Amino acid sequence: MSIARDLSSFLTGVSFADISPQALQHAAMLISSTVASAAAGSSIASASIIRDLSKDRGGTPEASIWFDSGAKLPICDAARVNAVMSDAAASDDSDLRNIVHAGTPLVSTSLALAERTGASGQDVLAAIVLGYEASGRIGEAITPVFQTRGFHGCIVAIFGGTVAASRLLKLDGAHMAQAIAISATSIGGLRTAADTSVAREYHAGLATMLGIQAALAAQRGYTAEENILETPRGFFAVYGDTDGASVTRGLGDSWDIVTDMAIK
Repeated sequence: MSIARDLSSFLTGVSFADISPQALQHAAMLISSTVASAAAGSSIASASIIRDLSKDRGGTPEASIWFDSGAKLPICDAARVNAVMSDAAASDDSDLRNIVHAGTPLVSTSLALAERTGASGQDVLAAIVLGYEASGRIGEAITPVFQTRGFHGCIVAIFGGTVAASRLLKLDGAHMAQAIAISATSIGGLRTAADTSVAREYHAGLATMLGIQAALAAQRGYTAEENILETPRGFFAVYGDTDGASVTRGLGDSWDIVTDMAIK
């Protein structure tokens, strides 16, 4: 078994009833926080550029751009635009361990997928809690090494959206593991660019779009290197100088969205 498979086996097996009321409440808070941040960011130039490019491209109408009465867009594009708006305002959430803004891709992904799939509110809240758990555990395993090496938190945040999308697409453990593996080898991002320019929100948009694409590809049967997290020269070695064994310890004992999420 791989770390991705062990993690996904847990994440696909958790039901709404298994999640604590406090964790679900925090998921609802994260939705409010992300959408409020997007409201503030909707008129910022970087968000306007990505929104206009996506609307010009068009495509299958699947999900809404927040605060926009125009036509719906494909889920990847709509979620990307919404994530860029949220992150542009810099009022989105932070993980207390590493200041990763996991909630922006996570909420943008979950609401877009819910529009496409008709998922219930309970489905969305569970997907957010479990997506946060995945990004939080993976991020903690590589903190602070990934930051000192110059990488941006988008390499962590992508996993939240990937897992949430996988849950809402009802992937089984094997397919979610592949989505996680695809995500692990899909994204980069340099911290210095995010600290000094609007590349930060561009990273958030990419993490969102690529996470959804990974889940959709896995759903169709696309396979990657399932052991990519722990293999030599793999994700944990490259970004964290670790084997990542801590990621699957104590699963279900507590929820990262309760213990480590900060709302601005």
